Amino acid sequence: MPDAKEYEPIYRLRHSASHVLAQAVLELYPGTKFAIGPVIDEGFYYDFDCPAAFQEEDLPKIEKKMREIVNSNQAFRQWAVSKSEARAFFSDQPYKLEIIEGIEGDTVNFVQNGPFTDLCGGGHVTNTGELKAFRLLSVAGAYWRGSENNPMLQRIYGTAFFSQKDLDDYLKRREEAQKRDHRKVGKQLGLFSFHEEGPGLPFWRPKGLLLKNLLIQFMREKLAAYGYLEIETPTMLRDKLWKTSGHMDNYRENMFFLERDGESYAIKPMNCPGGMLMYLEEKHSYRELPLKVAEFGKVHRYERSGVLSGLFRVRGFTQDDAHIFTTPEGLKAGVMETIRFTEEVYKTFGFDYHIELSTRPPKSIGSDEQWYVATEGLRNALDELKLSYKVNEADGAFYGPKIDFHLKDAIGRTLQCGTIQLDMNLPERFDLNYVGEDGRDHRVIMLHRAIFGSLERFIGILIEHYAGAFPLWLSPVQVRVATISERHIPAAEKITERLKQEGFRVDTDLRPEKIGYKVREAELLKTPYLFVLGDKEIESGRVSVRTRGKQDLGAQDPEAMILRLRQEIADKR
Repeated sequence: MPDAKEYEPIYRLRHSASHVLAQAVLELYPGTKFAIGPVIDEGFYYDFDCPAAFQEEDLPKIEKKMREIVNSNQAFRQWAVSKSEARAFFSDQPYKLEIIEGIEGDTVNFVQNGPFTDLCGGGHVTNTGELKAFRLLSVAGAYWRGSENNPMLQRIYGTAFFSQKDLDDYLKRREEAQKRDHRKVGKQLGLFSFHEEGPGLPFWRPKGLLLKNLLIQFMREKLAAYGYLEIETPTMLRDKLWKTSGHMDNYRENMFFLERDGESYAIKPMNCPGGMLMYLEEKHSYRELPLKVAEFGKVHRYERSGVLSGLFRVRGFTQDDAHIFTTPEGLKAGVMETIRFTEEVYKTFGFDYHIELSTRPPKSIGSDEQWYVATEGLRNALDELKLSYKVNEADGAFYGPKIDFHLKDAIGRTLQCGTIQLDMNLPERFDLNYVGEDGRDHRVIMLHRAIFGSLERFIGILIEHYAGAFPLWLSPVQVRVATISERHIPAAEKITERLKQEGFRVDTDLRPEKIGYKVREAELLKTPYLFVLGDKEIESGRVSVRTRGKQDLGAQDPEAMILRLRQEIADKR
């Protein structure tokens, strides 16, 4: 049965475009083997094993052929054939033959438009003539079925919309996104780097580590205000713990292991099991609950090299994890408080967001009653706060329902970030209880929550959201002091020391370069404020001030500027 999304018009449009792309490539490059061509969030792609190596310069030629196919108004037709017929038809297409073998049942579906036939479950427009606005975007390498042990294929990405205006708007956003790419901006600003000696493991440079620590400091202040306790659990723990938690059965392929003195250890992919051990150290009364425990835990997860992507997809990262242990009666209040906490954080950074509630999936643990109580606890909290939300039926975790926060950044992209998850798995596996008012043991209710999620990914999001121009409170360098000539250095050093005494993060540009060059460099480095000192400034006891974005504030009293900077930092504008 087709997935529900296959009935969505934009899905059908893009799915049809992927077929037209494959048809065009096969006509232009005889002998090509073709694999799969799914719809993705912002478009589609198709993977090819082609004798020719595709280059970006080839895309206009392929697009031209696609337009010829579009203009011929070829109808899409779908029917079922036996597997033996399918094998005979695709006898010279090894990837299609492998797909056929993996399909359950005795028949497979064919879809045809014009002379082109593909294996496909369906979900298309009526004919190719409906594809009026499309564009091929890029070429990349991709392992067949995502495994480094398989052949490397060539992937062509594209997108399609119902109108040229929508396509043009998307291409403008994409161009802006490329300018904001955190990998490029992060390198320009000297925040982080990657090395082949540690694939997927970021190296934090001084400014980048300062940025990361500022976020942790900000979150710690929030944690204190909301009554959290902070802990730290080991990075490496015996594998028997991960058997108890279920990770060895369900997550082993994503974990790193090592052996020592005949013992097997795992590098933690998640902080939760260590937190469970700490909860078990003491007997807890209902009077202590809710117990809110936070951890900035470093975790490691194996990701295939082909999917690593800057800070967005790494193998080692820091989570702003927290576990909230509460009673059934305290569940709604705990969820409401966590939602308010999350809202405060996102609003500080200027993010809009929407909320999604995901309910019980087909494969899950726990009774119907447990799932009802858990789901209604999340739903009632959202309703009482009068928040709008989308319900994702059957999309929860196997261990409980969840609330997800999807951020909308400065150029309109949506990114899933924060989450609140009710876990019915770990309290059972670790036998987590509290002593109730009746003096008996009761199973504790546990919430997982993360707001930043991965610090690394959140920093990547912030870099692109702000295009590297961080607000003053978050900027690794808040003020740069520059001189017009060598004789102005003593005055520059004096104002620099004054600013540092006030706690500002300051650097200096005392090089024998022209002031125009220094101004341009400060702008490239996204420095919020540039203080310039020359003869006039020294004579008047003032500084010439330029703000990021080339706004010239003219000569300003240094003490007045200190007050201004203090207020801007306090406001977190």
